[in-house]
Amino acid sequence: MAIPAETFFLRPDSETTLQHQIQRLIVEAILSGRCLPGEKMPSSRKLADHLGVARITVTIAYTELVSNEYLISRGRSGYFVANTAPSRPKFELPAQGEANQIDWSRVISQRFSDEVPLVRPSNWRDYKYPFIYGQSDPSLFDHSNWRTCALQAVGRKDFDILATDYYERDDPMLVEFIARQILPRRGIAAKPEEILITLGAQNALWITAQLLLTQRRVAVIENPCFPGLRQILNQTRCNTVLVDVDAAGLPPEKLPAQIDVVFTTPSHHCPSNATMPVSRRHALLKLAARNGFVIVEDDYEFEISFLKSPSPALKSLDQSGSVIYTGSFSKSLFPGLRLGYLVAPEPFVREARALRSSVLRHPPGLIQRTAAYFLSLGHYDAQIARMGRIYQKRRSLMEQCMAENGLLMPRQGTFGGSSFWMRTPEDIDSSELALNLRNDGVLIEPGRAFFARNSEVPGYYRLAYSSIPSANIPEGMALIAKRIGEAMR
Repeated sequence: MAIPAETFFLRPDSETTLQHQIQRLIVEAILSGRCLPGEKMPSSRKLADHLGVARITVTIAYTELVSNEYLISRGRSGYFVANTAPSRPKFELPAQGEANQIDWSRVISQRFSDEVPLVRPSNWRDYKYPFIYGQSDPSLFDHSNWRTCALQAVGRKDFDILATDYYERDDPMLVEFIARQILPRRGIAAKPEEILITLGAQNALWITAQLLLTQRRVAVIENPCFPGLRQILNQTRCNTVLVDVDAAGLPPEKLPAQIDVVFTTPSHHCPSNATMPVSRRHALLKLAARNGFVIVEDDYEFEISFLKSPSPALKSLDQSGSVIYTGSFSKSLFPGLRLGYLVAPEPFVREARALRSSVLRHPPGLIQRTAAYFLSLGHYDAQIARMGRIYQKRRSLMEQCMAENGLLMPRQGTFGGSSFWMRTPEDIDSSELALNLRNDGVLIEPGRAFFARNSEVPGYYRLAYSSIPSANIPEGMALIAKRIGEAMR
C-alpha cells in the first residue's frame, strides 16, 4: 500500500522552489521515520494533484531523491523508500534536570551585548518606506551573471579551489584582481603579500585591533562613529579617546599627544558622510610619521562615489608606512557576501594571516572564487556604474523632498555615498521619532547608536536610499516631516 499523498503539505511562506520543497518534505519524512524503508511513495500524479503542482515537478524531485539514495525506482511499480536511505541515530535522551542551574551572569567573563544597537527590524522589507543603510536593492543586482559565476566556480576545473584547505592563503585570482584593479582606483600599489581577504570590513577592523591594541595602548576613534568599531575596541580593553568630528571629518589638531592607533573614515565619515580634505589628510599623515602612531583607514564605501571622483586614499599618500587600509564589497555587491580585505605592510599581514587562521582559517573558497569571476569578467564595474546612476537619481529626489518638507540636513560629503545624516529641529528625540514612524511603514535609523554612551546626543538620524524605490521616496519623506511637525507641537 502506498504512502498517502495527504501526508505531505507545502508551506505557503517558503522561499525555495517547489521542487526543493517537495524534496525536503520527503527527506524529513524519511529521516523522522514517518516513511519507512520499502514503503511505496505516492504516484507522481497523485502527489502533484494533492499539492497543486505540475506532475513534472514531482517527477524531477523523485529523480533527484533517487540519485541521493533516498528513493529507488522499480520500473512501472513506482518509487519506494530505499533500504539504504539515510536515517537519524536512535538513542535515549537522559532525563532533563532543573534548567538554568548555571549562573551565567557570573560565569560569562565579558559582555558584548551592552552596546546600543541600530534600530533595524529583521523584516524591514515588509515596510513600504525603508530608509535604512547597508541593505541591498535586489532590482539593482546582476543576479544572472552572479549565478553564472557561481556555476563556473563549482565546475570541475576549480574543484581544488573549493575543496582545498587554504590554511593561511587566499584565492590568488581574487587577490590579483584587488591588487591590479580595485586598489589602483584609490591610488594604492600593493603586492599580493600585502593583501589579506577578510569576512567583510568589520572582520578586518577586528583583526587589526587585536594585533595593535592592548590594555596599555591608546586608540583614537571618531565621535560619532561606526558602532561596531566601539564594540571591537571594548574587546581589546584599550584606552579609547573620542575625538568629535566636524564638517571636514577628523581634525588632526584635536588628537592627544600620546596615542598608538587612530581609526578614521576619511572618504565617507560614518555616519555623517563628511569628506576629509586633502590638506587635512596630509596633516594627519605628518603627525603619524612624527609621533609614530598607526592609522587604520576604513574606506568602506569608496566605490559609491558618483558625484565626482573621490579624494586620494590616505594609504596612497602615505610615505612612512603608517596606514593600514580596509575595504569591503558589502556595499557595492550585497551585505550578505561578507567579503572584504585589508592592505598593510607585509610583516603586519603575516601576523594578521596567522590570527585569521587560528579563528576561521580563511573565507570560503567558493565565495572567493565566485567573486573573483564576477569582478574579473567586468560584471562588477557594470554594476557599480548602474548603482551610481540610480543612486544619483534617488539622492537628487531626496534633496528635493527635503527642501519641500523643510527637513534639516547638516553639511554632507560631496562624493556620493548612499545616505544622508539628518537632524531634527529642537533636538527632538530621534529614537522616539523612529518608533512612531514605524506605524506609518517608515524606517529611519536613530543617531544614538553612533555616539559614545556618555555623549550628549542631539536629534540626529540617518536616511539611506540604497534600499527604497524612488517612487516611494516622496511620500515617505512627507510622513517623516509630518511626524516631526507633530512632535514640535
